[in-house]
Amino acid sequence: MKSMTGYGKGIAEKSNRKMTLEIKSVNHRYLDICFKLPRGLVFLEDSLRKEIKKWLNRGHIEIFCSYEDNREGASAIKIDPIAAKQYLEISYKLEEMGFVNDMSSSQVLRMPEVLITKGAEDDENIIEELAVEAADKALKELCQMREREGKQLKNDIKIKLDNIEVVLNKISQRAPIVSQENREKLRARIEDALNGIDFDEMRFANEVAYYADRTAIDEEIIRLKSHIAQGRRILEENQMAGRKLDFLVQEMNREVNTIGSKANDLEITNMILELKGEIEKIREQVQNIE
Repeated sequence: MKSMTGYGKGIAEKSNRKMTLEIKSVNHRYLDICFKLPRGLVFLEDSLRKEIKKWLNRGHIEIFCSYEDNREGASAIKIDPIAAKQYLEISYKLEEMGFVNDMSSSQVLRMPEVLITKGAEDDENIIEELAVEAADKALKELCQMREREGKQLKNDIKIKLDNIEVVLNKISQRAPIVSQENREKLRARIEDALNGIDFDEMRFANEVAYYADRTAIDEEIIRLKSHIAQGRRILEENQMAGRKLDFLVQEMNREVNTIGSKANDLEITNMILELKGEIEKIREQVQNIE
């Protein structure tokens, strides 16, 4: 089981070129890839996207990239003669207006857009090879981090499932007592209302049975125990568990809410609040599982 949170960095070097890729991931319903590449490297998006899909299935992924071209002659500085001439002509006009013409070559070189830095043509195939190599290293590191955090999430959810089971067993023990208490309370109310007048025991038994059926929580307890067992099985699977656990948490909440609405008992209500707290903690953890 893997978390969707992670970070990885990869560096690849070849032919006096250096590519550095950083990949960060957080939780997301689907695989959402966001590239933050320099303008000249936008052509790498397709190959990087394919590489990421080999490693990851879900998460919001951000890719940061830097590229260094350290080849001799990789960049050249040239003069824009048109811009330099225009600055010189302006200085002559200023001189005609009475200004001292102190324009020198060093001053011209400091003027905007006179010097042009132009990079030599590069081989896109080599750049792509470097990017894929760096991406593999970064993704491997990222996945290792996601697996480590996934193990922690797995152990934490296991503990919470155990806590839910303990509370549920207490509810199972309390439920028959509540049923008997409700029967006695109903009889006491009827006897008090009739004030000594005999009543039909058969009718009374039917009413109690009807009331007991409406407030019975046995089926919900059985289903909730089944959900706990299923959750433990999902945690042991090697496949993506996030969506399965997310659905299971919804079903657990449904059963707990039904128990709370049926069981008219303060002790069980307090235990229901405890169950909801544990399930909510699981739900928060599940949002970060791939």
